[in-house]
Amino acid sequence: MQTYNIHEAKTHLSELVALAERGEDVVISRANKPAVRLVPVTPQPKKRVAGLMEGATGWIADDFDDYLPPDFLITSTDQ
Repeated sequence: MQTYNIHEAKTHLSELVALAERGEDVVISRANKPAVRLVPVTPQPKKRVAGLMEGATGWIADDFDDYLPPDFLITSTDQ
């Protein structure tokens, strides 16, 4: 962890931002006490939109919800 005072941070801000982007801990202190930490911003995932695929059900068979024929299932006595 690298610690810089506020004056150093003002003078070398772009360098400190580059360090934080590379994943290094950068702490800025005031009166020799840690005050803030620079961290890179991670991109937020895109929000999902409800109903975006509405009407796109061509891949479901027409008889999807029909009853199964009686001989479809094997019972223990049918072995």
